[in-house]
Amino acid sequence: MSDRAIFEVIATSAEDAVAAAAGGADRLELAGEMAADGLTPDLAEFVRIRAAVHVPLRVMLRDGDGFVVRDLDALCAKAQALRAEGAEEFVLGFLTPGGELDLASVRTLLAAIPGCRWTFHRALDNAASRADVRAAIDGLPGLDTVLTAGSSAGVACGMDVLAEEAARAGAPGYGPRILVGGGLKTEHIPRLRAAGIDGFHVGTMVRSGAGWGGPLDAGLVQQWRRLLDAEPVPA
Repeated sequence: MSDRAIFEVIATSAEDAVAAAAGGADRLELAGEMAADGLTPDLAEFVRIRAAVHVPLRVMLRDGDGFVVRDLDALCAKAQALRAEGAEEFVLGFLTPGGELDLASVRTLLAAIPGCRWTFHRALDNAASRADVRAAIDGLPGLDTVLTAGSSAGVACGMDVLAEEAARAGAPGYGPRILVGGGLKTEHIPRLRAAGIDGFHVGTMVRSGAGWGGPLDAGLVQQWRRLLDAEPVPA
């Protein structure tokens, strides 16, 4: 792992993206409809964001609250339209209503965006078996990151799981980088960095005011960036 942590910030608009990049975000996750925990963003807004910043962009592919896909054909069409406008990285992951991995839908969507890098998102935290999901997605083309809080209840409840999974880095099913997000707070950083984790993801924590209503604050992003840089991964 690199000594420098990767810091990903959720952006819902070009204005968000500019502020996040100015504050030192390494990468942005682009999403819309945050009341539903983040759905595929509007194509026109993606175009605005891509023109406004030069940091890597990971685009959410999700069509409803929860992790069950509603209309796979429509989602594939949106993914292809985003790809045609220059999207190169994505965030996705689906479960069945029973909490099993919906591998068929994942494979179908990946076939619509060949050659792209992607993150398997927090569907992992809501699955019936984390180990089964990790084993099933192992080796899928382009997968390089798993976004997880270690628990469906958030990072505060998932710290032990995150540390255990970090210790298994490189083992079958544990190759993708762990990107910690979902209730992540500054107080969690020292222990996570000590565990060897070098990927962090935030949304409302870098906004002024409560929830998603306030603007993204470049100064808050910068504070997180400085905190992460001050907590090196142990040799």
